[in-house]
Amino acid sequence: MGRIRVLVVDDHRIFAESLAAALAAEPDVDVSAAGSGPAAQRCLERAVADNRRYDVLLVDADLGAVFRAPGAPVGAGTLTAVPRLVPEVRHADHPGPAVAAVPEQLVDGIGLVERVRTEYPSTRTVVLAERDDARRAARALQAGASGWVAKDCSLSRLLAVMRGVLRDETHLPPALLTGVLRELTAARRHRTESERLVESLTPREQEVLRCMVAGLGRKAVAERLFLSPHTVRTHMQNVLGKLGVHSTLAAVALARRAGVGPVELVPSAGDVVERSGQLS
Repeated sequence: MGRIRVLVVDDHRIFAESLAAALAAEPDVDVSAAGSGPAAQRCLERAVADNRRYDVLLVDADLGAVFRAPGAPVGAGTLTAVPRLVPEVRHADHPGPAVAAVPEQLVDGIGLVERVRTEYPSTRTVVLAERDDARRAARALQAGASGWVAKDCSLSRLLAVMRGVLRDETHLPPALLTGVLRELTAARRHRTESERLVESLTPREQEVLRCMVAGLGRKAVAERLFLSPHTVRTHMQNVLGKLGVHSTLAAVALARRAGVGPVELVPSAGDVVERSGQLS
């Protein structure tokens, strides 16, 4: 195995710089650090442009401060990002890292893992966590992470995990294995049930559901599908009834579990979007 290019992503600057410095002492590791999700994305983009892709991302499980919209159920896809001044941390070997304090949308750790899996499939991600949490670890694995490691683990343990994920291994603390397997099994069961419920909808109702997932209001759905608002209201009520839920948010959460994506939004004068700020 050649040199390993690593990007540490953590908005606790002291931790990020300390870990980067420790890893940089290894003879086969090149390391950089980023202080936010957007800063990490810029590092990834520059690495691709320079033809020097990162092999491993070490991502803070608690990256950013993401707040759920009031009343939104878990998994409803209605996360609201709060702008903040976030410093970007440069390469560990760079003297006197400069701070670029600019407002940017915060990206949570799991969201960054998912984006890396989609846009940089050859890069492996390992989530660094302050505490064991089977549910969050399962979510990280579903998002595309290859490992979940405690922040207080030894450097030798972290290096072993990094080298292991590059061999396509998955690493979890032994104490989490049972809980993570239980969460993954439950998620698969819920997804199967959600898919069955969505399949019970008529094609038109499925189209309305996709509009709901996109965050369109009744008027916008009516204009998009060339239906009357009253007809759309009836379709929406039928969708809620067949899915066994009592709100649009719950229907959207179920649809997402079933893998239902939003309709493609083409901006028009009549579109009325009723959507909270959303993270990718």
